[in-house]
Amino acid sequence: MRRLPPIDMHAHIETDITAADLLELKSLIFAATRSLDEAERALDRSDPWTVWGVGCHPGLVGVQKAFDPARFAALISRTACVSEVGLDGSSRVAMEIQRATFAAILTALQTNQRIASIHSYGATDAVLDCLKEAPIQGAVLHWWLGDEQYTRRAVELGCYFSINASSARRVETLRAIPIERILTETDHPFGDRSSGAGRRPGNVESAEHMLAQYYGINREDLRLQVWRNLRDLTSRTHTAALLPRAIRVALAAV
Repeated sequence: MRRLPPIDMHAHIETDITAADLLELKSLIFAATRSLDEAERALDRSDPWTVWGVGCHPGLVGVQKAFDPARFAALISRTACVSEVGLDGSSRVAMEIQRATFAAILTALQTNQRIASIHSYGATDAVLDCLKEAPIQGAVLHWWLGDEQYTRRAVELGCYFSINASSARRVETLRAIPIERILTETDHPFGDRSSGAGRRPGNVESAEHMLAQYYGINREDLRLQVWRNLRDLTSRTHTAALLPRAIRVALAAV
């Protein structure tokens, strides 16, 4: 089996990036969008190693007010991924509005399962309450900051966790996460600020190194485990057919 590329489950990339620049990253990237307008532009693309998500960021007032459930449902028919959605306790958007948007998204995902990258800054307990009220397959808690108790609750709810270099340092969180639920991310350009010159989408080297150390395996085995976790996630959500062919072929080989 040829060497697998790194997986970045959550990165923000401008939708007008060239196809050549994306390929130059040599990574499988799940690209998050912040609005339905941005998602629509992204989904017009066809990139072999990038999965563009449909997002509605909880921290953006205009984006939340403009959310349209029917438009969201139409957009997710074109991709395997919903990213970035959720709740934010520090947002200027009223929590009532955020909850209504997130509830509509979860309702849609109960009917049409997708991999869903979920934001929970300052609202870890509230996000878990929503997931309990409207259970879905494919929830991936990105840059998760919940304590050990909340993390165990999230595991019981079936969540996966995408870990960047910052969250990989939170041993109290990692001890509650089975390795079978671990994925890697950068959250570029926010979650990789400490990466210096290596800061770019797809560069999960620091996260891989720290996770491999924590779980007591080498980096190659850690990356293989992340690929297997993604394979299981796509199986749970029945989304493999929506992925680009190159990614489907690589998943079938692990």
